[in-house]
Amino acid sequence: MKNIYKYFFLGLVGGTTYYFCEILYRGYSHISMVILGSVCFIVMGLINELLSWQTPLWEQAIIGGICTTILEFITGCIVNLWLGLNVWHYDILDILGQISLPFFFIWCGLSVIGIILDDYLRYWFLNEEKPRYKLF
Repeated sequence: MKNIYKYFFLGLVGGTTYYFCEILYRGYSHISMVILGSVCFIVMGLINELLSWQTPLWEQAIIGGICTTILEFITGCIVNLWLGLNVWHYDILDILGQISLPFFFIWCGLSVIGIILDDYLRYWFLNEEKPRYKLF
């Protein structure tokens, strides 16, 4: 039961943070972005749970970018293509308009922020291990 509360808390932080960042960036968002943001944030947090602290942060960022891009593609296929909600559509170096190469690099950069935020939330509020990072 403790893990349910922990991941609900982390998902809520990640989902609402992403939702409001998107509103600041684009001027609007969609409730599906809260769900996608929650799942992506939890996955970013699991990177440090599954890999050692010795894994360089840049490698973690690439893993986070790959995971986010995969989750974005799955969500886009469901929300945009299947349900026709047209929440987003990429036009540059894209696959089916649901993911794009430039945004993969943005997701890698945001993964660094997400990984660090998750680690410190776990440390400050969930009494988990203090974060430490290896850049290279």
